[in-house]
Amino acid sequence: MVLLKSVAAEESTADEVFYQSQGNEVSLFEYASMHNLPVLIKGPTGCGKTRFVSHMAKKLNRPLFTIACHDDLTAADLVGRHLIGPNGTYWQDGPLTRAVREGGICYLDEIVEARKDTTVVLHPLADDRRILPLERTGEVLEAAPGFMLVVSYNPGYQNLLKGMKASTRQRFVALRFAYPEPEIEQKIIMKESCIEAPLAKKLVDLGTALRRLENDLDEVASTRLLIYAGKMISSGMPALDVCRCCLAEPLSDDLVMVEALMDVARLFFDAD
Repeated sequence: MVLLKSVAAEESTADEVFYQSQGNEVSLFEYASMHNLPVLIKGPTGCGKTRFVSHMAKKLNRPLFTIACHDDLTAADLVGRHLIGPNGTYWQDGPLTRAVREGGICYLDEIVEARKDTTVVLHPLADDRRILPLERTGEVLEAAPGFMLVVSYNPGYQNLLKGMKASTRQRFVALRFAYPEPEIEQKIIMKESCIEAPLAKKLVDLGTALRRLENDLDEVASTRLLIYAGKMISSGMPALDVCRCCLAEPLSDDLVMVEALMDVARLFFDAD
């Protein structure tokens, strides 16, 4: 384990993906790719897991197929199914099968949200076999060169019903992400929100203060939320209004807690 500071399937098409490295995660991912090893990324909401995978797909020049996992995700959603068309039935590959055929990266976001009987289909791809059996067509696909399986989840959401099976987890090289150190987070917010250093630092300091309340919140202020706040303030919206809609309200439904979060925000922005 390496400690780092830090639906529908979509194929990535962006030309450039900004990512601020926080340790040796880039080289570790490259080594895993070199040896055809699947990668598991653990980390809290909004810490940059998905951005990191998108960045690495561009860096390695691989097509990226992203799947948002959920309770209703089936094996057919991953591998494909027969459909009915004007000329009869035909087979349509799912995103996992496309990645296997094309040598791309298949990224399953929040893998623990998928049913365990669905994720079993990943097992023969996550070991030295690197194959994908398609029972509906009788094919056994060998993964094309470059294929890589990447999954992620938030350990904070795990419970007895939504944990990752040990037999699945132990097939992966694992990276653990956390929220960035303040100096790095400030750079990220400046780049993503197009704001100046003093405002970015103030947002980072506010985020750090809110994270100290983690025992009272289901989730803490993520880097993503701080970026949203920076964008809203840079467009001219009053800072305290931004703190309410981008930080306090997304973090809690309890009115008393929301006001407590706003009291913290006023320590940083009340004078503006």
